[in-house]
Amino acid sequence: MNEELTYHPDILLCRNVLDRILDAIEVLLRVVEILMEVTMRRKSILAVFGSFLIAIALWAQVQPPPAPWRGAGPTPCVGSDGGIFQCAPAARLTAVRAGRLFDSKTGQMLTRQVVILQGERITDVGPEGQIKVPAGAQVIDLSQATVLPGMIDAHTHMFNTPKAGMSRETSTLIAIHNLQADLRAGFTAARDMSSHGNGYADVDIRDAINEGRIDGPRFQVSGRGIVWGGAANATPGNPLASTVVRSVEEARAAVREHIDHRIDWIKLFPTGAYSFTPTGDAQYQLTYPMPVLQALIDETHRLGHKAACHVLGGEGQKNAIIAGCDTIEHAFGLNQEQANMMVQKGLYYDPTFVRYLEPYMDDSDNKSTGGKFRMIPIFEKAVTMAAATKGMKIMVGSGADGSTYAHGTQALDFEALVKRAGMSPARAIQSGTIINAEVLGWLDRIGSIEKGKYADLIAVSGDPLADITELQRVKFVMKSGKIVRNDVR
Repeated sequence: MNEELTYHPDILLCRNVLDRILDAIEVLLRVVEILMEVTMRRKSILAVFGSFLIAIALWAQVQPPPAPWRGAGPTPCVGSDGGIFQCAPAARLTAVRAGRLFDSKTGQMLTRQVVILQGERITDVGPEGQIKVPAGAQVIDLSQATVLPGMIDAHTHMFNTPKAGMSRETSTLIAIHNLQADLRAGFTAARDMSSHGNGYADVDIRDAINEGRIDGPRFQVSGRGIVWGGAANATPGNPLASTVVRSVEEARAAVREHIDHRIDWIKLFPTGAYSFTPTGDAQYQLTYPMPVLQALIDETHRLGHKAACHVLGGEGQKNAIIAGCDTIEHAFGLNQEQANMMVQKGLYYDPTFVRYLEPYMDDSDNKSTGGKFRMIPIFEKAVTMAAATKGMKIMVGSGADGSTYAHGTQALDFEALVKRAGMSPARAIQSGTIINAEVLGWLDRIGSIEKGKYADLIAVSGDPLADITELQRVKFVMKSGKIVRNDVR
């Protein structure tokens, strides 16, 4: 809405008023949700009173517009903190001429296409002989390039794990640098899979991006993540790193706490580390007992959210599939029976392939087994098997985390899926666009270049269906109709 209005002060004032009304409605809906939830959980006068206090706190966040504006310059926009900032420019009418355009719905490469944009949305797309460029439209000439939907990374960690003594401010600055590297590399959307010891700060960054305060991919986030505490006397460790649970009741409460903090996904850890037996069989540490895992997932689904499960193999991995975890992450020891079960249940597989093909994996295995056994070939076999399983929906998620996989280089995963798992280039690109959009519940917004969707576009010089490594050399990035980079020559 913001980009479709002009800078006339009266219109800006009306827009600010409307924005605050919409904010108020959103807060009221949230208040009702909290009241119903807390009351249902505890059914006590104290709970209702507590939720009323929450309501007051939330309502206080809704600030009136600065009207009549008596400060410098034109009437500004108002942030969630009540501070002002320069409003987005008026919406522009734009036409993009694409020499080649990847249709992620069909997996086909189209030629000589035109995409019409009004502000942040696509209003029309089709062959240049059928789509007329409107008079006065800004024309972006990508006629010598390949245009694709913005890529989606389904497993990132915008925050690095902070070093001892690192301030929260430093950690946040590093996170912003990471997510902006992702955006410039053509990842216009992402899912963040735990904040790596930074609490719910990923929620704040997501909101800042959505508000237009900083540039970055559109995000879904998962906060701290929920881990198993094991023995009753286990200590929780760093409270900013994760929520520790030791029972079904604590599991359900932890899910509710995360959702109260406005996360999008619940990140779970049904398995721990792996090791090898003396005969070379891989074995995997089981964490949550099955009733606890089932409670975590059931509570997540009851509250209208999805769960992502970090699993490596063994009983914990099988439990995650049986319990219906929405996305199965990593899964070194995935077998055909489990893959078939995932297809039957409609679950998605996010291998984070490159992250676990790196040399440090062999270094660790060499140290622990004296060079006898390796996990990489086991993992590679599992991903190749999954790719060959009919109906399996494979995602593209990098696991980029500031440790061994640099932000901005995640297109390496497309190459690995093609060259090491046997996927076709078209299917790999679909995994990182329309499949990931489906997983995020954003199929109506992103993932393909279609009328009504956000104008999230990227371009490369060559044809990625002929050379998948082209995705590692993105030359043009647009998010919501705003050009982030344009190096096309």
